[in-house]
Amino acid sequence: MTPSNDSKIGNPETTVPKTPEMNERDFVNDMLNTEKYMTASYSTALNELSHSSLYEDVLSIFNDTQDCQRELYNLMFQYGWYKVEAVDSQKLQQTYDQFSGYADQQSPYLN
Repeated sequence: MTPSNDSKIGNPETTVPKTPEMNERDFVNDMLNTEKYMTASYSTALNELSHSSLYEDVLSIFNDTQDCQRELYNLMFQYGWYKVEAVDSQKLQQTYDQFSGYADQQSPYLN
């Protein structure tokens, strides 16, 4: 079953000219992707840092970067440039039940 256009969550899309040059949406999307990459990289670094002071510094930078990523996401959502699809509650429950079963079977702490 393919979702209808009514299942999109987001504001109406603004008109963006289709040209080979990057437009405002392209620039913001590029910044958002960069921030996502940076937060993932900082997260990896935080998992591997043993020096407490350095850990705190990188954690502060990670938090600032994560906040910036969220602001860019909100901006794109506000302009209708970032949409997510709504999922009905039955489908959500099925997925939850499926992965809850995996966790129960695979977790060494629950057995």
